[in-house]
Amino acid sequence: MGWRVLPRIVFILYCIEAGALFFFVPWTTGWEHAVLRIPFMELRDLCLHPVLRGGVSGLGLVHLVWGAHDLDLLLASWKRHGHPSS
Repeated sequence: MGWRVLPRIVFILYCIEAGALFFFVPWTTGWEHAVLRIPFMELRDLCLHPVLRGGVSGLGLVHLVWGAHDLDLLLASWKRHGHPSS
């Protein structure tokens, strides 16, 4: 594996991890417990609003799609050249 491939692999792993986190966490009780510690009632209400939670989940979905796209490009490059390259 060349040094040029390593940043791509790290980016793909980041996208998958961040995407899963952003996609699922806003709908967990952990999110609610963390938000309830916010001292400002307006900000707390905003963070608990389904539209904001959906927006965060949408950001997670964008990360997951981006990571899947880059993984597909990496695997296609690997098939074409016999090894991953940039």
